[in-house]
Amino acid sequence: MSDEALRDTLFDAPPMGEQERMVEAILFASAEAVSLAELTRRMPQGSDPAEALVTLRRRYEGRGVNIVRVGDAYALRTAPDLGHLMVRETTETRKLSRAAIETLAIVAYHQPVTRAEIEEIRGVAVSRGTVDQLIELDWIRFGRRRMTPGRPVTFVVTESFLDHFGLESARDLPGLKELRSAGLLDSRPLPGASELDEDPEAMGQSEMFEE
Repeated sequence: MSDEALRDTLFDAPPMGEQERMVEAILFASAEAVSLAELTRRMPQGSDPAEALVTLRRRYEGRGVNIVRVGDAYALRTAPDLGHLMVRETTETRKLSRAAIETLAIVAYHQPVTRAEIEEIRGVAVSRGTVDQLIELDWIRFGRRRMTPGRPVTFVVTESFLDHFGLESARDLPGLKELRSAGLLDSRPLPGASELDEDPEAMGQSEMFEE
């Protein structure tokens, strides 16, 4: 008997086809991305959701919905090229201010970053309301404190931010030209623009999802 067969016998794991159905059902029912640890916790003992995901992701390629990786979690999401079909004909009631957009961009490309560093890049003070709005949207969160005088708190982007913008990790962040061509930024120079055009991977992503 093979090791895999022995494992399935000992733990009474469902057939792989059934495990794939379970993973599919969990992702479909969840509005948030689901981690491998959570999938393992929900599924019968001995299940291998990682293996099920490999097959499922391949099966969903080219379809109207895809299984995408968000940080260390997975989710069912509309195929990127069909996103325009999901646009609702309603007025956006919580439009981000330019200050919030600039702050979010600086956090995303320079994280982990302190309030003082954000203000230095923008050239103006960052209001508490701007930071609170981004935290309330669950797009940024508090990171580790700096081991410097005063031990200032840092800010990093969240998995919700990555999920909202269809990014697997911070390394997938687009450059300024791509943001402007997509209509996400206007033509005015963004504070710190010369730095933001650099490789985001070189700007410090180490604390993205560390607790």
